[in-house]
Amino acid sequence: MEDLSRRLGIAKSSIYYHVDSKEDLLALALDRALDGLFSVADEVRSSGGPAIERLERLVRGSVCVLADRLPYVTLLLRARGNSATERRALARRREFDQIVADLVAEAERDSEIRPDVDPAITARLLFGLVNSLVEWYRPGRRPTPASELADAVCAVAFDGLRIRGPARQVQAAATAEHGDMRAVPQ
Repeated sequence: MEDLSRRLGIAKSSIYYHVDSKEDLLALALDRALDGLFSVADEVRSSGGPAIERLERLVRGSVCVLADRLPYVTLLLRARGNSATERRALARRREFDQIVADLVAEAERDSEIRPDVDPAITARLLFGLVNSLVEWYRPGRRPTPASELADAVCAVAFDGLRIRGPARQVQAAATAEHGDMRAVPQ
């Protein structure tokens, strides 16, 4: 609280005018992240369309929440259940994870995604990709719009890394004709 009061340029007692305790401050921060994620989940659940499209909208929206509320989401992802507030946040996070797993299972039943991976594992892997953004995404360094991040995550998650079919043949021909420019140091 001392660091926070110094950073804000106010006395510690002024902080307690707005919140009762450090635990309340933590709860506000964790809820800011969770409320954003659940807002996206609620929008997706109330929308129509194939499950795979709703899953992609959930991923896109979650990336946007992460980019918009980066410090709060980072705090949420670092919570380990060391207090009642953290345990409550982790319970809400598991509820969100279940929403994702249910949507994955629905997409699997619709034959939109591969059936050989457990939906809970697919959901964890998918959101592991999303959540990894907190480790390297810094909006101030090289500004990347959240929508561009969401596009990249969804391209890798839903389309994969490998180029297939005609696009692969075009890429192979271009590489053969011009060489692989990525391998040349600039």
